[in-house]
Amino acid sequence: MDNDDNPMSKAHEAPRCAATSKRTGERCKGPAVSGWRVCRFHGAGGGHSPGKDHPSWRHGMRAQEWIAARAEISELVRKAREIERLLFGGAE
Repeated sequence: MDNDDNPMSKAHEAPRCAATSKRTGERCKGPAVSGWRVCRFHGAGGGHSPGKDHPSWRHGMRAQEWIAARAEISELVRKAREIERLLFGGAE
């Protein structure tokens, strides 16, 4: 049978997934997705963009902007307490 006659010939000749098994150390035998080095089971084309468009987005309080803002606020509070301790003594 000629390769041109078999519709699966493209699938058989496709590049293979580059993922390896932790248990056996063997490579995955699945065909890699076009433009990726891994198959669809190992993450090709998967995932969502971070932010409000993500399906798990709830409130944004764990967003990087909020984490940075809370860190700045904590630093300001720490400095204010240090100034207060210097002005009014060590007794709290």
